Amino acid sequence: MRCQYMDEKKDRYYLIKERAVPDVLLKVIEAKRLLDSGKTDSILDAAEAVGISRSSFYKYKDDIMPFHDAGRGKTINVMLSMDDEPGLLSNVLNKIAKAKANILTIHQSIPIGGIASITLGIEILPDSMELAKLIGDIENLNGVHYLKILGRE
Repeated sequence: MRCQYMDEKKDRYYLIKERAVPDVLLKVIEAKRLLDSGKTDSILDAAEAVGISRSSFYKYKDDIMPFHDAGRGKTINVMLSMDDEPGLLSNVLNKIAKAKANILTIHQSIPIGGIASITLGIEILPDSMELAKLIGDIENLNGVHYLKILGRE
């Protein structure tokens, strides 16, 4: 049985100094950088190159990413899995608009089994809402099952 406090914690984001981040998480970031740069082709090779197990990479890969200042011109790419219901995508886009962020790209695949996959490119502006709050607001929409930040520039 999960307590309500634990459920609330999974939706929180933190900004911490590098010295407080466990070594394994820093190595996951480095392994992701190796993969993104093309310096290695496989997750196993990237994990071995930085000195972690492949299972550690998979365990933390979606939970850690480098922080970049959210000034003008910074973009994030997110992937959503959500119900294929009229108006739900509009609700997501309205959350982004109310956060004073700019939608750069939208890609929706053909829904399968009533679930749609959406990829959004979002520009974070200087007066945009805090990114963690925006992501939380989208994740909490009824019908949104999964949100993953694919990358930040």
